[in-house]
Amino acid sequence: MKEVKDIDVKGLIEQNRLAELREIISDYPVADIADFILHIDKHDRVILFRLLPRKISSEVFICMESEDRNALLKDLTDEETGHLLTHLRPDDRTTLFEELPGRVTQKLLNLLSPEDLNKARFLLGYPEESIGRLMTPDYVAVRPQWTVSQCIDHIRNKGKDSETVSVIYVCNPDWTLLDALALQKFVLAEPHTTIEQLMDYSFVSLSAFDDREEAVRVMLKYDVWALPVLDSEGVLIGVVTFDDVMDVAEEEATEDFHKGAAVTPLKTSYSATSITALYSKRIGWLLGLVLINLISLEIMASFQEVLASTIALTFFIPMLIGSGGNAGAQAATLMVRALATGDVEFSQWSSTLLKELMVGASLGITMGVVGTVLGFVRGGTDIAIIVGLTMILIVLVANIIGVVLPFLLTRLNLDPAVASNPLVMSIADVTGLIIYFTISTWILTLV
Repeated sequence: MKEVKDIDVKGLIEQNRLAELREIISDYPVADIADFILHIDKHDRVILFRLLPRKISSEVFICMESEDRNALLKDLTDEETGHLLTHLRPDDRTTLFEELPGRVTQKLLNLLSPEDLNKARFLLGYPEESIGRLMTPDYVAVRPQWTVSQCIDHIRNKGKDSETVSVIYVCNPDWTLLDALALQKFVLAEPHTTIEQLMDYSFVSLSAFDDREEAVRVMLKYDVWALPVLDSEGVLIGVVTFDDVMDVAEEEATEDFHKGAAVTPLKTSYSATSITALYSKRIGWLLGLVLINLISLEIMASFQEVLASTIALTFFIPMLIGSGGNAGAQAATLMVRALATGDVEFSQWSSTLLKELMVGASLGITMGVVGTVLGFVRGGTDIAIIVGLTMILIVLVANIIGVVLPFLLTRLNLDPAVASNPLVMSIADVTGLIIYFTISTWILTLV
C-alpha cells in the first residue's frame, strides 16, 4: 500500500499539477496527512495545506501540535485563516485560542463571523479547566409535542452541523432540558408517535462549571457517548462527547504520571519541550527532595555514637528504609488512583485508613520475619530483634503515610497526585531512620 511519504509533492507543484495533488492527498487519513505535512519544505507545506478541501484542512490542523499550528497560521493570509477557523468545530476552536498568545487570539477572533464570534467568546468565558471550555454548542434538540416523523426531518436538516446525532435532546421552549433520547428510539418508533410518549425524564448531565475530569468520571460510570451540559437553571447550553473526553483522560493521566515521578506536568509533548523547560520542570522537585533528605543526614549524625558502637547496624539501613519507601509508594499509588477515579471518596478516609492499617500490619509482620532472620545471620540476637521490630514498624508507618498524604492533599484542594513516589519515599526514609535508631538505642541500652 502506497504511503503518504511516497507522494512527490515538490514535483507535482513544480509541474503545476495541483488538482492532481489535491485529489491524491485527500484520499489519505487525516492523521497521516498532518504528520506528512510537517516534514516537507515550508513553501511546499503552505501550498499543500491550501490545496486541502476545507473540511479536511480543519481536521488536519487540529491533529497538529500547538507550535506547528501557530507556525502555519503565520504563513496563511487573513482570508485563509478566517476560512480555517470557520470550519473548525467550536470546541476545537476554543482549544486553539487557549494555546495562543492573547494578542494573536484577539486577532483571530476578529476574523470570525458574528455567529462564530459569539460562540467563541461564550465558550471562553468559563474557567480554564471547566467543562464549559470543553463543550460544543452544536447539538440536535427537539420539542416534546413533536411527532417522530417531524423529529426525523429535523435531524436530517440539523444533524450535519451537529457534534453527534447518537443522542437527541428534548427541550421545552425555554431550552430547559427535559430528556436525552438515543437515536435508536426515533428509528424504531412509529412516525405518528409524539416524543413525549417516548420520554422517561431520566438523563445524566453536567454543569458548565464542573471540572473537566468530572466528564471523564461520569461518562465512564454511566457508559454514555455524550453528556448534556446545563447552566444553573437547567438550560441546555452544550454537549461534551466521547472524543473530547478521551483527550482529557489522556492529558490527565499524563499529568498524574508526571506528578507521580516528581515532575511538574509538561504543557506540550516531550519532543516539543525545550531543554530549558525540561530542566525547570524537574529541578525544583529535586532540590526540595534534597532538603528532605538532609533531615535523614542530621538524624544519622545525631546517632553516630550508636552506629560506632555497633557497626552491624549500618548494614541494614538501605534495606530498612528501602522497604519502608517501597511500601509507602505502593499505598500512595493505590490511593491516588482510587481518589482520581472516584473509587474512594474523601468521606471514606477513616475506613480506608483502617483497612490499610490491617494491610500494613500484615505486610510489616511478614517483612519483619525476613528482617529478623537476616539480622540474626549478620549480627546475632540483639541485631535480629532490632531489625525485626524496626521492619514491622517502618512498613506499617510508611503504609500509613502513603494513605494519609493523598487524603490530606485532597482536603487542602490540591491534586493528590502530588503525593509522588519520590516524596513519599523521602518522608518514609526520614521516619524510618527515626524508628530504627530509637529502637536500636532502646534495645542496646537494655542489653
